Amino acid sequence: MATTVVITGSGVPHVQAGRAGAGVLVTHDKVRLQFDAGRATTLRLAEAGVSPRQLSALFISHHHSDHLTGLTDVLFTRWIESHGRFKALPVIAPHGPAITFLERMFDPWNDDIDIRRAHTGRTDHPAPAINAFDIAEDTVEVWRHSEIDVRVLARAVHHEPVSPSVAYRVETPDGAMVFSGDTRVCDEVGELARGAKVLVHEAMRKSVMREFAESAPHFGHIMEYHSDVVELAAMAERFEVPHLVLTHLIPAPQPGSEEENLWVDDVRSGGYTGRVTVARDLTSCEF
Repeated sequence: MATTVVITGSGVPHVQAGRAGAGVLVTHDKVRLQFDAGRATTLRLAEAGVSPRQLSALFISHHHSDHLTGLTDVLFTRWIESHGRFKALPVIAPHGPAITFLERMFDPWNDDIDIRRAHTGRTDHPAPAINAFDIAEDTVEVWRHSEIDVRVLARAVHHEPVSPSVAYRVETPDGAMVFSGDTRVCDEVGELARGAKVLVHEAMRKSVMREFAESAPHFGHIMEYHSDVVELAAMAERFEVPHLVLTHLIPAPQPGSEEENLWVDDVRSGGYTGRVTVARDLTSCEF
């Protein structure tokens, strides 16, 4: 049975029609793993044919809002749709601010939850089953399925001043894929992606963003901790990544427009010779 990778959100904090917030879904057999949950993740999951109640686990790369704002919706939907057969969703994240967020995320919803529980007689709660892990200098295993040969590894990446920020590697009987989370180009991601079939990586066209930064200095700050697409291409070639999927696109091209070809041109100018995909929401591949 093939492993499938679906981009549930290719967008960034700036809103663009057609692009939900950051997220990637990986499926193999009955295992369904979601990585990050930006805005509209629940809708994109539905469009991909997956209900939140079918998720095996959800993984958080770091505590930036555009990777988390859809999580409450995922968890509430799982709870509401699973009356009488609810099981808390395991949510895995590195120790730090993401865990603090998970512990507090339902505080504003206590009145809503209390009313729903009293009205229906439920005693369960939509909160996740939080699984925190310590991130070391090397790769660590953070999740493994109890029956199917699927596991998830994590490694710290460079998104400073946001810390910790991690990339994830999913290994199945079909091979492996890697999701970068948010990071500058770094060998840590390259090492994690060594031997993988697919690398889903955030990307920025810094050649374009420098023009914006001249009139809007905050764009300069954004460039400090994201990955230039040309540098990323060189790294992917050096680590022999066979398929590079660009997501979390800055600035995002209009889906289906000629702008997407400019991203591919930048990748080729960085020396990458493998397969390139400029992600749109619900872009998918399998191996």
